[in-house]
Amino acid sequence: MVRPHQLAEGAHSVFVSGDDAEAKRIVSGLLVSFGHTDVIDLGDLSTARGTEMLLPLWLRLYGRLDTANFNIKVVR
Repeated sequence: MVRPHQLAEGAHSVFVSGDDAEAKRIVSGLLVSFGHTDVIDLGDLSTARGTEMLLPLWLRLYGRLDTANFNIKVVR
């Protein structure tokens, strides 16, 4: 999670979910300090289930690309 642009060039998105607004603020700040520029707050803790569903996609991409040096970007 640290220096994401050194692992995979280009823009990335990272997600936070939780019921504690202050905790999400702290975690978002940490992510920005690690180099993430697109931190998306999805909402309460129930939204974490959606991000867990990215794992099967990530595994398929890892197998197809033969590397873990990639990430996902939400284009708005």
